[in-house]
Amino acid sequence: MTTLALGMPTVRRSPAEAPPTDGRPDVPGLIDRFGRVAHDLRISITSACSLRCTYCMPAEGLPVIPRDELLSATEIARLVGIAVHDLGVREVRFTGGEPLTRGDLVDIIALSAAAAPGTPLSMTTNGIGLDRSAQALKDAGLARVNVSLDTLDREHFTRLTRRDRLPRVLDGIAAAHRAGLGPLKINAVAMRETLHDAPALLAWAIDHGCRLRFIEQMPLDADETWKRDNMVAAEELLEVLRTRFTLEAAGRDDPSAPAEEWLVDGGPATGGIIASGTRSFCSACDRTRLTAEGTVRSCLFGDDETDLRGMLRAGASDAELADRGRAAMWGKQAGHGIDAADFVRPARSMGGIGG
Repeated sequence: MTTLALGMPTVRRSPAEAPPTDGRPDVPGLIDRFGRVAHDLRISITSACSLRCTYCMPAEGLPVIPRDELLSATEIARLVGIAVHDLGVREVRFTGGEPLTRGDLVDIIALSAAAAPGTPLSMTTNGIGLDRSAQALKDAGLARVNVSLDTLDREHFTRLTRRDRLPRVLDGIAAAHRAGLGPLKINAVAMRETLHDAPALLAWAIDHGCRLRFIEQMPLDADETWKRDNMVAAEELLEVLRTRFTLEAAGRDDPSAPAEEWLVDGGPATGGIIASGTRSFCSACDRTRLTAEGTVRSCLFGDDETDLRGMLRAGASDAELADRGRAAMWGKQAGHGIDAADFVRPARSMGGIGG
């Protein structure tokens, strides 16, 4: 695979090349060779972002994807309909980059809601601009949001995101609450420089009716500075949180859920930790991804991508698109392999893949 700078693959499986499906059972769902079935679809709609978080974006941002190479609102909605009606997808989440940077976001939500009535539609966002759009997104059919917020310390926030915009994020969270975009979840990447801000963030989330989930940093940063020995592991994070709270393990409500839950001070409030690196949940993964350019990416850490945009624009039928999606998922790898000696990080960074 050849690449541009900043980890943006330029060669992917062409529309004419279907992934091999030897041994695949004749079932409609998105099953892989290890028996996992994908029910959760993450759709990136842009690689543009209003922040430059060090664990995701380079300081200069990712290369701009030409508008005609992005899936349109109509194309996204068509694929949502196929995913739900033909492939067994039960939940759709829109990601980026930052979804709020797309001027047609409300149209994307409205058309997708019409294509798959009753399917929960959610969005991962940094919250900047949500104060102006939360109600319109709710009216269009968005059910809830996950907001990325790593610290409440304004100086630490500015250093981590390379932008002084913490008040805008907090305004966005407040607007999401007013619009009823809940349950509202906060995603916080556990970083060395903000580790001791974690107890205050958990207390704030509980006080403000948010469900906080800490996430171990993954080797998906565009600057490629991630080092295993500098990563804040779940156990270290728990030690810091326990300086302020009593935490009791509550497990997972859903075996496929990435977050392990912890009762805080006896409950009912909880906090979650997504320990992708130290407590891998790959064996229960039920997610698949669609990049902003319309390629299926079956694993966050797998660089093999299968093009659907070319098929869409060449006049492929819904059945043909569904079959290509099934084939792409059949080849999903067993896991990320971060601990393996021969681990190779993905060519794309998180901002280019979609969270």
